[in-house]
Amino acid sequence: MRSIPEVTSLVWKGDTPREASLTESEFVMGNKPQISGMRRVGTPAEQAAQQRHPELEALVRQTLVRLGEDPERPGLQRTPERIANALTFLTSGYKQTVEEVVEGAIFPDDCDEMVIVKDVEFYSQCEHHMLPFFGRVHVGYVPDGKIIGLSKIARIVDVFARRLQVQERMTGQIADGLMDILAPRGVGVVVEASHFCMMMRGVQKQNSSTLSSAMRGIFHEDARTRMEFMDLIRR
Repeated sequence: MRSIPEVTSLVWKGDTPREASLTESEFVMGNKPQISGMRRVGTPAEQAAQQRHPELEALVRQTLVRLGEDPERPGLQRTPERIANALTFLTSGYKQTVEEVVEGAIFPDDCDEMVIVKDVEFYSQCEHHMLPFFGRVHVGYVPDGKIIGLSKIARIVDVFARRLQVQERMTGQIADGLMDILAPRGVGVVVEASHFCMMMRGVQKQNSSTLSSAMRGIFHEDARTRMEFMDLIRR
């Protein structure tokens, strides 16, 4: 049998992540990690989504009725609760700030070369139709005496993606958020996304995609820096 390494993952207790390990047998069986019998309680956004939202559930129930459905039939009885929880999670960025998700993970460093985190997946909702748009974000920055934990760049993306959005604004917000918290020499952000509002309705162009960019600091001022960034994210 092929050897399977020990797998380490994060569990949450309150707002604090803690490490837990899966043995080989637990990995094969698909067990979830536990610490001293403690169940995984989820991230703060996940915890908020699991709370009941009676007013939102009532609105969903009314919507089902207006669509000609019976919210009491077996398949729909818990649909209002599920939709309320899903919407709460998908818009949890409204209750987060860049400062909160970065959690001080900024470190002094002499690095003065470009740092890029590419292919960060995101899921958001178009504010015009409340239909999903999703894709990838590429983020680059040139440090100015400080660097940021790489995972925090992905968290900054989620802060702005988990809202009712338009792609153009989200792209700029990600760039400005990183500029404000890190004060680098510059930031470049490129977003590639597919929009359900033009894929499953309206013009119904399933193969369409949308690209947007935001350049700040040296990425905006210096064409060579911008070209280097664009070349690297294409590789």
